[in-house]
Amino acid sequence: MRSLFEARAVEQIKERLARLQPDCQREWGTMTPGQAMAHCAGSMELAVGDRIPPRMLLARIMGRVVKPMALGNDRLMRRGSPTSRDLLVQDRRDLGTERERLGRLIDRFVVAGPKGCTVHPHSFFGRLTPEEWAELMYKHLDHHLRQFGV
Repeated sequence: MRSLFEARAVEQIKERLARLQPDCQREWGTMTPGQAMAHCAGSMELAVGDRIPPRMLLARIMGRVVKPMALGNDRLMRRGSPTSRDLLVQDRRDLGTERERLGRLIDRFVVAGPKGCTVHPHSFFGRLTPEEWAELMYKHLDHHLRQFGV
């Protein structure tokens, strides 16, 4: 299982982020590269506790069932995976600006380590350990970088 607590995994994510260009064609979904990076930055804000969204009712029921299928394994995040409405990005975003913001959040997460992870529950999965946050954030970043072929 890859995670943002692994130096090599972080290095590879940053290399892939650097290869992402505004004209990269998406393989699925509707977001532009700039919107996807803003979306990813929003999810990193969850992990460090800057955003605290409400728990979704369905998530309170389904989250516990789905969590073992999504975390604790090397499976890729599936296309069309549900997302919190709080993380939807529909306005125009500049890729460079959003990539820099995301990079700062990744660095903050990595430097703080497990103690820097939020203690607030994830909006879908509920309570996560720092290791689960690190794995989920890696999988989420990988998912959106694969979306654009990088």
